[in-house]
This record gives sequence, structure tokens and C-alpha cells, in this order.
Amino acid sequence: MKRKICVVTGTRAEYGLLYWLIKRLYEDTNVDLQIIATGMHLSPEFGLTVKQIEQDGFKIDEKLEMLLSSDTPTAIAKSIGLGVITFSDALSRLNPDIMVVLGDRFEIFSAAQAAMILRIPIAHIHGGELTEGLIDESIRHSITKMSQIHFTATNEYRERVIQMGEQPNTVYNVGTLGLEGIKNIKLLSKEKLSESINFKLNKYFLVTLHPTTLESGTAEWQIKSLLKVLDTFPKHQVIFTKTNADTDGRIINQCIEEYVLENSTRCCVFDSLGQLRYLSAIQHCEAVIGNSSSGLLEVPFLRKPTVNIGIRQGGRLKAKSVIDSSFKFTELKDSINKAISTNFNERLKHIPMVYGEGNTSKSILRILKKVELEGITIKKFYDL
Repeated sequence: MKRKICVVTGTRAEYGLLYWLIKRLYEDTNVDLQIIATGMHLSPEFGLTVKQIEQDGFKIDEKLEMLLSSDTPTAIAKSIGLGVITFSDALSRLNPDIMVVLGDRFEIFSAAQAAMILRIPIAHIHGGELTEGLIDESIRHSITKMSQIHFTATNEYRERVIQMGEQPNTVYNVGTLGLEGIKNIKLLSKEKLSESINFKLNKYFLVTLHPTTLESGTAEWQIKSLLKVLDTFPKHQVIFTKTNADTDGRIINQCIEEYVLENSTRCCVFDSLGQLRYLSAIQHCEAVIGNSSSGLLEVPFLRKPTVNIGIRQGGRLKAKSVIDSSFKFTELKDSINKAISTNFNERLKHIPMVYGEGNTSKSILRILKKVELEGITIKKFYDL
């Protein structure tokens, strides 16, 4: 009998990480793949990226609307509640053997709450990590406690999940999914990438800035500080990708759009580049700037420098290609200059990888197929 495995995805970035796992599940004759798309995937404001899932040849079993048209804390809290209601209905219909979720976003939090109450086993990818400037920090650890199967990106993160009381034999260090896209996709040349985005690329930065959701009222001055620093690099073009559906994200997006209009010969902005174009943009850029987790996960694998700004990614393991900076003008400018310097880039050729070597989806698939499910939802706390 086929094992029904349901994968939940709510954002473009998360789907890019999950793609190769979804593909392997889809191609496995012993698995009945189910897909739930929700959150930003269904929003025209964020690129309606549900279309990308369908273009990749995957059938979406449920499309769950849960986002309110606001990014205030109240709206996010209400979206979580709406998500629990809609996921409860959808998971009751699908009745999967295992639900697979990744990360720490509020959409996934809703899915995990519903699955826990319905006694559906949860497999959680990327547990044990820290993002100390975000509500995602608490959400990630909460999902860990609601899950029965854990896939971590490093051994240190595995130990942290065990420290939270999870049984060691349920916690698997498999590396990060993000590296598989780099290994398995033929990336675009700079010329082909230029054609694809309709923007002639020379030397450029790739910039993504998300709100720091545990701070209040900082989004506007943070993005304006970054834009002011980018003005001091007039010979560098800038590709911006917009923020997620987080509190104050619209403020950042509006500032970026206004900046691009004022600097249209030098800058461009996208709701979503998609996995192929985004990874290709990393490959050819001078530096990745902002506070996206991809700057810590995928970018080092491509031997490119990351300027990681602020506290959003605080507490995460970082390769030596990552330069931490505050939003202060001089420090941020100096950090970018360091990132594009010849000496720093020479050292990138020899940095060790922190998050595995890119065979993660095979390991996850193997475990999902063989793990014993009888009585799995009855958890015992593991005391150190």
C-alpha cells in the first residue's frame, strides 16, 4: 500500500528548497504525493507563485487561502487562526500518513497545529536553528515540539532538537535541501539571465531585505539606510527581490519600488525570480546583500560573498564567506567593500561548507518511506 505523504508550501523560497524532495516523492512508485499550496503562493501581490508549482508538473491537491490583505501584527495573528481552520478541513479530506513541512513561517505553524490535533505525524525540516530577531524563532521551536520526525541541517542543530526533549532516534542530520538545486540544475549564463529578466547585467549586487519581526517600526529606516549605502556604489547594478508577507514587508517593498523608479537604468526588482533565475543570479553577482537565509545556505556553496545585515539571522551557523554588519552607514559600506575585494574573494575558494554537500532529498525520502508510524504520535520527552 502506498504511503500518502503531504507536502505543505507557503512561499516561493520554501518551495525552491522543497522542489527536489517533491520531485523525488512524485517519481517514487511507492509514494502517493499530496501537495497543499497556501500563503504567498496564492497572492498576486507576491507573484502568484502557485503557477510555478503547476508549471513544474505537480498536481496541487489543496489551495488554501489564509492571508489577509494587511501585514500588521493583528492581521498576521488572524491569518494564523484562519490557517488552522482551513488546514483542519483540508487535512481531514486528504488524511495523509505523514505531513512534511519546512522551516518557521506562520503558515506552517497553522498547518502543524491542525495536523497535531488530527493526529497526523509531522516531519519537520530545518528544526533546531536560530533566528533571534524574528517571531519565526518561537514558531520554529513550536513546530519541533509538534513534530515526530526531524530533519536538521547540521549536527549542532540536531543536538539542539534533542536538547528540546526529542528522542535522538527521531532526529536525522541530513544537511540542507537548498544545495541540491545548485548541484542538479544547469544554471543560466549571465547573457541568458539578462535575457530572461530583460535587463542587461554587468557588475551587480543581489539584494533581499526582510523585516525583523521582533523589532517594532524599524523596517523603513533599515531599508532607507541600505539604499543610501547602495547609492555609494554607482558602478554596480542592483537586482532586488521583494520581501515575504511579514509584518511591515509592504513598507520595504514600497521603498524598493520607488528607488528602482528613480534608478531604472541601474536597478530592477522582482516579486519572485524562481529557483533557476535566483540561483543563476547568485552565481554571477558580486555579492548577496540583505538578511535572507539563502545568504547563509546557498550562497556560500556557490563561493560568493554574503553581507548579512542586522539581527534577523542571529544565532545561525555561518560560513566564512558571510560578513555580518549592522545598518549603520559606515559599517555597512565597509562590509560591502570587503565583500567585493580581491583578497576576500580569493579566500572563498577554500572555505569549508557548513550545511552538507547536497544529497539531502534522497536521505529524507528514504527515511519517510521506512519510518515506523504505529504509535508515532505518542511522544515521550527525552531528558538529557
